[in-house]
Amino acid sequence: MTGFVGWCGTGLHSDRANEVLADMGKAAGFETITAVAVEPHFAVAVRQGVYPVSHYAAAGLCAVVMGRPQWLDAALAAEASHSGAASTLAQAWRREGKNVLKKLAGNFSLVVMDGDRVMAAIDPFGIHALSYAQINGGLVFSSHSGAVAAHPLVGQALDPQALFNFFYFHTIPSPQTVFKKVAKLQPAQYVALDGAQASLEFYHRHRYSDENHASFEDKKHDLHRLMEQSVARHVDATPSAAFLSGGLDSSTVAGYLARLQKNTTDTYSIGFEHQGFDEMEYVRIAAKHFSLRSHEYYLQPQDIVEAIPVIAKAYDEPFANNSAIPTYYCAKKAREDGFTRMFAGDGGDEIFGGNARYAKQMLFEHYAALPAWMRHGLVEPLAFSFPFAQHLMPLRKLQSYIQQANVPLPDRLETYNFLHRQPLSELFEAGFLANIDASAPIEELRKTYSDTDSTHPINHMLHLDMKFTLADNDLRKVTRMGEAAGVEVVFPMLDHDLVEFSCKLPPSDKVRGQQLRWFYKKALGGFLPDSIINKSKHGFGLPFGPWALSHPPLKELVYDRLEAISKRGWIRPAYIQNLKKMHAEVHPVYYGTMVWNLVILEEWLQARHL
Repeated sequence: MTGFVGWCGTGLHSDRANEVLADMGKAAGFETITAVAVEPHFAVAVRQGVYPVSHYAAAGLCAVVMGRPQWLDAALAAEASHSGAASTLAQAWRREGKNVLKKLAGNFSLVVMDGDRVMAAIDPFGIHALSYAQINGGLVFSSHSGAVAAHPLVGQALDPQALFNFFYFHTIPSPQTVFKKVAKLQPAQYVALDGAQASLEFYHRHRYSDENHASFEDKKHDLHRLMEQSVARHVDATPSAAFLSGGLDSSTVAGYLARLQKNTTDTYSIGFEHQGFDEMEYVRIAAKHFSLRSHEYYLQPQDIVEAIPVIAKAYDEPFANNSAIPTYYCAKKAREDGFTRMFAGDGGDEIFGGNARYAKQMLFEHYAALPAWMRHGLVEPLAFSFPFAQHLMPLRKLQSYIQQANVPLPDRLETYNFLHRQPLSELFEAGFLANIDASAPIEELRKTYSDTDSTHPINHMLHLDMKFTLADNDLRKVTRMGEAAGVEVVFPMLDHDLVEFSCKLPPSDKVRGQQLRWFYKKALGGFLPDSIINKSKHGFGLPFGPWALSHPPLKELVYDRLEAISKRGWIRPAYIQNLKKMHAEVHPVYYGTMVWNLVILEEWLQARHL
């Protein structure tokens, strides 16, 4: 594992600082740790790994930078190429304070300390994480939340609200962590302490445009130029491989990588010998089209058994996106072949409008755009007052449409959330429910959804997904699984200039009618095979639910973890027994989702003796 641990503030001074740093490093999963600075006002240590970590310490000034920041200021870029990212950050921070963050892009988490002053920040997309706790007028920080909790003044008490949010989102979105006293930064956010003065602010916001009058050809030219530039930023003399799912984004990234690398580009793909889960057909089309050296691996149920402990160890919080498993095996196979860096296509859906729910939600938004007199005086009386409407298919469908359309965004996006499908009192113990706010997850969604300057629902949904789908979920999935396999992952679709370009595209270029990514697909015509451009969206899941019933070792592990978590006082044992029955007899895939959540949570807790 890669990262850093430390603290800043006179109230945190410890005469056993090195021992505390070592304990924090151990909690983060670091095999070894190197102290960079131990002074009365601050202490910090680092662990080198697959992601670069730069550090600087001199004369009461200290900085640590994890990742590969891109300096938008030419003078700072030149200084960084000569002196390193941490030294450049430290000196620029003394000159400019927090304004230095506006001159940074790329992927990073960082901390800079000067006496009892400290600032910590992460990149605009949340590619790298940073957790912290404000204690005794100081700041404890780390790239891993467990390390912050391991500081003796913080503690590892679990937060019931965070556990509830985990069941709601299948991860724990920022700013919360699973630990009561520990928070984590949101994308493009910094936390700073200057003596007793604390601040928590965003230093960057994506600016969306609702109109763009540039010609299609000009925009197409810019797209290809920026795509090539974004891939080229990460190409060097060391050969890199790429994830390849056969979808738009991974195929585009692999195609440009093949164009820019001298030698044949290797790609890694996961298949499933289970109907409805395999997309290897499109992988082979892309590989042939770009002359890629394709490596295919068909995942087996036993692979899940072996991967579950890896997931529990790799993530510093419970994380239940089960596509982490195919991601891990892709990276593992690449590392076994000698690759230490992989290119991923994550981010394309969130910047160009590729998620199916965007088009679906606009169908409901059309109803809200009707005049009120028409909705309330004509359509709704027809749908709900007509005799025997429930027995007439067209009217029954109209009723369902109206009911969903009358739920505002973003609440409507969660209509089918698992926690909305039954009373919470049937799922959770009363004592657990007494300590949580069931409305908190939707309030967080509403806050992020509304926090953009655009007036269009498409841009609001993109902005929402940049945070909850990408930063809190997909990027954490890929970076941590890559690291567990010994591979650094880069994300060309999240290049600063490319994202700025996408934000300036009008919503109709992203979703036009029921066509997702209208501009992106049309602009890639001739570069990608038509069959990939026109394929329906699939995803990167795996058949955990069916395999948990058919593979005895996996079934044994699953039932053992379900039994264990039923004794923690959070989930009602009767619910777990019913869940097992529904999973086995009604719908293995649907109910397998909650089974997986419970299994991975219990595995994570046991791995940390919590």
